[in-house]
Amino acid sequence: QVQLVESGGGLVQAGGSLRLSCVASGRSFSGSGMAWFRQAPGKEREFVAAISRNGGYIYYADSVKGRCTISRDNAKNTVALQMNGLKPDDTAVYYCARARVLTTRTLDYDYWGQGTQVTVSS
Repeated sequence: QVQLVESGGGLVQAGGSLRLSCVASGRSFSGSGMAWFRQAPGKEREFVAAISRNGGYIYYADSVKGRCTISRDNAKNTVALQMNGLKPDDTAVYYCARARVLTTRTLDYDYWGQGTQVTVSS
């Protein structure tokens, strides 16, 4: 069993920054790819960023490329998402997830956190 707990969300003005963190418990964190997704009200959950198990492969959604950085610390079982230059369109609940297969599709992820709210005011 794997548990994922996100933190770091909040209210920020446009142009500001936030750093989201996800702590994993259970086995096989270092053996799994991880990703961040987000879901805005009335919209489907969408991919944000993903990182391979050793951090050697990283990719981002076009909507956040250049503004976000995903990283992980396998010694601490954590994965982080640094978000800069935040925009009102970034407002959503952000989820971390463990990959069965490292893709952009939600169906390829088997464990999810409860989410952390990010709100960006204009």
